[in-house]
Amino acid sequence: MFDVAVFASLFVTLFVIMDPPGITPIFLALTAGRPAKVQRRMAFQAVCVAFGVIAVFGLLGHQILDYLHVSVPALMIAGGLLLLLIALDLLTGKTDEPKQTKEVNVALVPLGMPLLAGPGAIVSVILAVQDADGFDAQFSVWAAIALIHVVLWLVMRYSLLIIRVIRDGGVVLVTRLAGMMLSALAVQQIINGVTQVVQGGA
Repeated sequence: MFDVAVFASLFVTLFVIMDPPGITPIFLALTAGRPAKVQRRMAFQAVCVAFGVIAVFGLLGHQILDYLHVSVPALMIAGGLLLLLIALDLLTGKTDEPKQTKEVNVALVPLGMPLLAGPGAIVSVILAVQDADGFDAQFSVWAAIALIHVVLWLVMRYSLLIIRVIRDGGVVLVTRLAGMMLSALAVQQIINGVTQVVQGGA
């Protein structure tokens, strides 16, 4: 009923890619200035969006990419560019503007996708589902997917306690740090996509 090796392999892979500890400062920066109740709701929404995207691509990933004629490297580059735009907003402080705070639900973009359900996680799940033979392996794959999303929700949900300690000045510092980290992640994702394009064309 349960394949421990398949479960452990995919869970560790998704943990490294989706990076629950690393998402904490980015989550705090993107949700800063909102009431605690709203932040908790956004943590739940982000996880739900990520799980929905991962589940859809796990079930229909190859068909979706083939239908749209989109390659995995193209998906990686597009995700990297989107993350880079968000990172620049964090670094320049544009996310502090009241209009943006009220109108934009960052739980959907960029938290849910592409930060959590990014190209790396999507591709890993597509391959894991494809390689899982039999009910036991499939069950283990989906158990790993479900568990990593529970971990992500717990990390973001309880990271709100940090805000009470660091106060407003600390939030600004975390926002700038998150912007720098996110810009590095975005550039690396773009590089990975371009590298795959070059290797594929070679």
